[in-house]
Amino acid sequence: MIPPPFVRRLVFTPLLFLLTLLVVVVFPVAYAVAFVLGRERRRATRLLWFTLAWGTRESVAVLECAWLWCRRRTRDDRHYDIIRRYVAGPYSVAEQRLGLRVEIEGERESPDETDGPDGTGGDRPLIVLSRHAGPGDALLLVHHLLNDYGRRPRVVMKAQLQFDPCIDIAANRMSNVFVSPGSSAIDDIGGLAAGLGPRDALVIFPEGGNFSPERRLRAIRRLSRLRRAEEAERAARMRNLMPPRPGGVLAALESAPSADVVFVAHTGLDDMATVADIWRRVPLAGPVHALWWRISAEDVPLDRESRTDWLYTQWERADAWISANRRSVQTGHLPRSDIMDP
Repeated sequence: MIPPPFVRRLVFTPLLFLLTLLVVVVFPVAYAVAFVLGRERRRATRLLWFTLAWGTRESVAVLECAWLWCRRRTRDDRHYDIIRRYVAGPYSVAEQRLGLRVEIEGERESPDETDGPDGTGGDRPLIVLSRHAGPGDALLLVHHLLNDYGRRPRVVMKAQLQFDPCIDIAANRMSNVFVSPGSSAIDDIGGLAAGLGPRDALVIFPEGGNFSPERRLRAIRRLSRLRRAEEAERAARMRNLMPPRPGGVLAALESAPSADVVFVAHTGLDDMATVADIWRRVPLAGPVHALWWRISAEDVPLDRESRTDWLYTQWERADAWISANRRSVQTGHLPRSDIMDP
């Protein structure tokens, strides 16, 4: 159960400021202690720097939101600038301190010429359907949409994210949808897609949550219980992804028939499911690889059954690319995205 907005902001916003101040105060001592921890000191100091950057950047973002509220501009597009700076700050520190590198296939070398992933024009709205696996992949995606392509993301996200003060305040002032466990947001997603403009991008994670082997098996069993045997069989063949839930995607396609669709697959964050995993993997030994491919609105099937089949086909392409990418890490040869076409 998510508390109402006034409770969240009364409790978690002061807590954010308090924790950030605590990090600032203890940082010198904690840094000194981390430095003498022997082999683990570099890992600890890297994470300390990232924690400091995240806390200060989020605190500044909340104060910027408060300033807009004082000026009665709670629906101002400047909130996109706040989010842009909010995600860009930790992203930059993650590159410098955590070894983050993101390599994206399927885009031209100069995104400014085209504004769109996969080198296509930026004059149409986008529906972005992404895999969901690993910590921060949603923020990485939003960062690239905002900072590299100048898009204004509208995100379908879990309601629990509203415990984060910046997301709670800024995202609720913009066009986004928060989904509570066990609820359906299909109508809300359709309404969100209906208002897409040429510079907007609706971001949906069709799996409904972060990938895990257990969740994948539960999703396959659910399809079997619903007697969707063909979908269950296709889902069982995909080893790296959970089956897509078509409801929200179909609602978005129906409400935004002129929108192109971008699919996003990625590897490199998959094995960081727990705090212990993150501790072991920092600094990151290899880059985060991502594949973007774009399908024009004219090439999207028209009826619901064909669209569901088409969605599964694209998801199978993503699964094949992920498998090939993982094998290539051992050999040092990245897979060619063109051989992954269905």
